Amino acid sequence: MTSKNKYAIGVDLGGTTIKLGIVTSTGRILKKISIRTEAEKGPKKVIDNIIAGIDELIASSSYKISGIGIGCPGVVTPGKGIVEDPPNFPGWKKVNIAKVISQKFKTRVYVDNDANAAAIGELTFGSGKKYRSFIMITLGTGVGGGIVIDKKIYHGDFGAAGEIGHISIDFNGPKCNCGSYGCIEAYAGNQYLRSRVRKQLKKQSESKLWKLINNDLSKVSPRNIQGAAELGDAFAKSVIDQLGFQLGSAFASLCNVLDVSVFIIGGGIAGFGKPLFDSIRKTISRRVMAPIRPRVRVLPAKLKNDAGIKGASALVFHHK
Repeated sequence: MTSKNKYAIGVDLGGTTIKLGIVTSTGRILKKISIRTEAEKGPKKVIDNIIAGIDELIASSSYKISGIGIGCPGVVTPGKGIVEDPPNFPGWKKVNIAKVISQKFKTRVYVDNDANAAAIGELTFGSGKKYRSFIMITLGTGVGGGIVIDKKIYHGDFGAAGEIGHISIDFNGPKCNCGSYGCIEAYAGNQYLRSRVRKQLKKQSESKLWKLINNDLSKVSPRNIQGAAELGDAFAKSVIDQLGFQLGSAFASLCNVLDVSVFIIGGGIAGFGKPLFDSIRKTISRRVMAPIRPRVRVLPAKLKNDAGIKGASALVFHHK
């Protein structure tokens, strides 16, 4: 694509905030805004808010927009832009966001699940540029995933593929919100991780983590765990190492099933950095079939805080 002058609007629809931006086809954000989602007021209000945000962006710039991309939670019907039962959005059953917004703005609208959009963002602008196939994992409140095969998102039959957070690594493990047991999300999801560390910390009176949280267990966070590990704290290091072991065990299964050996990891908990990535890499290498071992790559996502907006805009550029 020779397109230095192509522009798209990327919309990152979150439970509390909608982030929107004008993005160039080289991945530069020219202008961005954020507005409240007001999810509790139902789908019509949310869509009205998205439209108001897009209106504001268009009014404040003279760029010719080649399309609108929207990344949102929930299952999205491939190619149709229908969003089904997104978590934390009351009153949604099936809503055809693409249709409403394309009629309003008379332009093409592409909608995908937010984790898939993040994966397309990494493929188009980020760490996935030089790979034909990879798996993207976002470690945040939940554990999202997107599977890229031959430079395309693998959607599955109904658009629900890529739920890597719900691979079970222990059928007797902790209960997950999804109803199953021992899911990766029940180990690596932010809330689960914090509550587990709080319990374990009570038996670790020597840990440097106590000082970083001012002896207040409610202050346990990935950032503090990382801080303690950087100070050489054995307990904090073991938390990160254990997390890498759990994630790596699930990823090894994906390697063996799909013959995809590149993993790109983003989201807040990816901030654990090198110790986490080393632990994941070591675990995958020990657990995959021998021919795959030398090919395993575990890479940090490049797009960081703007992954949502850039990923959503990449849905437009990727379709060109």
